[in-house]
Amino acid sequence: MTVEAQKETLDFQAEVSQVLNLVIRSLYSNKEIFLRELISNASDAAEKLRFEALTDEALFEEDPELKVRVTYDKEAGTLTISDNGIGMSRQDVTETIGTIASSGTRKFFEAMSGDQAKDSELIGQFGVGFYSAFIVADKVTLKTRRAGLGHEHGVQWVSEGQGSYSIENIDKPSRGTDVILHLREDENEFLEGFRLRNIISKFSDHITMPVEMEKEFYGEDEEKPETAEYERVNTGTALWMRSRSEISDEEYNEFYKHVSHDFEDPLLHVHNRVEGNNEYTALLFVPARAPFDLWDRDQKHGVKLFVRRVFIMDEAEKLMPRYMRFVKGVVDSDDLPLNVSREILQHNRKIDTIRQANVKRVLGALEKLAENDKEKYQEFWDQFGKVLKEGPAEDFANKEKISALLRFASTHNEQDEQTVSLADYVARMREGQDKIYYITADSAAAARFSPHLEVLKKKGIEVLLLSDRVDEWLVTSLTEFDGKSLQSVAKGELDLGELEDKEEQESQEQQAEEHKALLDRMQQVLQESVKEIRISQRLTDSPACLVVEEHDMSANLARVLKSVGQDAPQTKPIMEVNATHPLVVQLENEADEERFGDLSKVLFDQAQLAEGGQLDDPAAFVRRLNSLMLKLAGQ
Repeated sequence: MTVEAQKETLDFQAEVSQVLNLVIRSLYSNKEIFLRELISNASDAAEKLRFEALTDEALFEEDPELKVRVTYDKEAGTLTISDNGIGMSRQDVTETIGTIASSGTRKFFEAMSGDQAKDSELIGQFGVGFYSAFIVADKVTLKTRRAGLGHEHGVQWVSEGQGSYSIENIDKPSRGTDVILHLREDENEFLEGFRLRNIISKFSDHITMPVEMEKEFYGEDEEKPETAEYERVNTGTALWMRSRSEISDEEYNEFYKHVSHDFEDPLLHVHNRVEGNNEYTALLFVPARAPFDLWDRDQKHGVKLFVRRVFIMDEAEKLMPRYMRFVKGVVDSDDLPLNVSREILQHNRKIDTIRQANVKRVLGALEKLAENDKEKYQEFWDQFGKVLKEGPAEDFANKEKISALLRFASTHNEQDEQTVSLADYVARMREGQDKIYYITADSAAAARFSPHLEVLKKKGIEVLLLSDRVDEWLVTSLTEFDGKSLQSVAKGELDLGELEDKEEQESQEQQAEEHKALLDRMQQVLQESVKEIRISQRLTDSPACLVVEEHDMSANLARVLKSVGQDAPQTKPIMEVNATHPLVVQLENEADEERFGDLSKVLFDQAQLAEGGQLDDPAAFVRRLNSLMLKLAGQ
């Protein structure tokens, strides 16, 4: 098959076209960042080749000096960013350039506001490095060949960013990638060597890979050689190896943007050099905003691993636990072998030591932030709180530290949406209170207005309102804090300890005896639906509520499991009734067994709805309710 016969013209994935339009519109005011993004990609490609060549030197193809090269042609109006890195095959190009494979894509576009400044921040979260070329170019040509493949396996990709692209096989003698930007007529500033050098110095000085440009000759006595001479224009000193006192905040921020492809400054950073038996340097960042793929199970997260300044692997999951997958940065070890693999990392004690120390440092930095800048910590919590809630189950050794960083909605202030810490809760506990009370629900409103809270609100007892899906898993591992056990107000008998006086206990026991006939009649009607019916100590305003046994799965967790296709054990709830409520009084006095049965079932269905459940037979509920309303109206 001839090369030309393999040419295709294809349409971009719909989301890519939207990204291209958005990039051109929203980032134009900060257009020079395109060079940072393309150099960063080129550097990554070269680093990846260096790692793969550790086990296959033939990939170097007699060209072991890895580099990134920036060239320009004023006559042609082109700017080219080249690397002799790993390169791409035709399939690689199709998968990485023609599509955006992210489960967050739709959410990304739903978040678009039309405000260019805000939208440009969203682009940074999403990570669209290659597409930033279209900020200054009306056409982009990409030529690439995967290291190890023959010359005839080169690939050329061309697009004007208008919804389609062409792709064809070409002969490419050199491995790696050339990104050729055909600049718009009004972008000639990027055809000036001085301007390009300034941008590289500003954004890419810290990249360890050499970034080269053609040497320029200015003096009268200097004669330009026939063959171009190239010189390094970035210092290439690994930023993380420099002393913290020598690094400015701006340099830290630019390095973060390089390793994360984010456009925003980070929220905070942690920089440490450790010496001794296990020598390494770690430079870690907490982003200001959550990426859209944070909840994508297939998306890899983590930090970059270097060994003695040599890049080893991206997204080394063993260096940071899953609940800290938002952390970006680098770890550079002096002790690991250069041929370290993911398999070796799984059982390496040095890696475990590095991981444990870095987790403690990040948690320590978050503790300081929470203590010294509550508003800024709240910003962190709004972005990453749900992820941090995975911590107590995943990291037993740091459970106490993580627990102190958790924040929750609470009944403490009905008008204030601000979250509270467990320490805040404990400090406000009533005298004699020995438990931290909480409720889980599928929404903030369902938690805040749950009938299970009625008696606690009446007594002025604070309750934590947990409405994130992850909260159900959190409370299975977070069972106590500061010596106080956590207690669900929707499980088992509500134990208020010293907060409940003897008169209340005696009254409940007396009511259970007085209304035994009512409870037995209701049990007879609802025996297929409930395990037991009893007098409630929780309710003051509602007629009924549903609870489960202390060690049974909560109704909310059962719903969460079912929603993700998991099986949940079938357990009958306990129905509690408020004997003083007018509807329950009416029910107790009802002589008509059919009407008694209908009203009992309506109370059960209402209790299910109140806790966010779904009715097995909504139509039957509506029929019973309508029938009872008509009877009450005398019809």
